[in-house]
Amino acid sequence: MICSLSNLKEQDIAKIKQLESDLGQTLLAFSCHAIQPAKLNEAKLGKVQSLEKSLGISLVAVQA
Repeated sequence: MICSLSNLKEQDIAKIKQLESDLGQTLLAFSCHAIQPAKLNEAKLGKVQSLEKSLGISLVAVQA
C-alpha cells in the first residue's frame, strides 16, 4: 500500500479548512492505494536513485 496527498474537490477542501479552523490545527489529506512494487535490477535501481537525487523527490517503481 502506498499513500499520497489527496487530489480533492473544492467542496472537500472547504470542509477540511473549516475543521482546521475549529481545531486550530493543520490537517493533511492522504489517499492510499494497493500497489505491487516492481523488482528492479541494480542498473535500473541506480537510474531511479540518480533521478530521485537530482530532483529531490522519492520515486516508487510499481508493476503496471
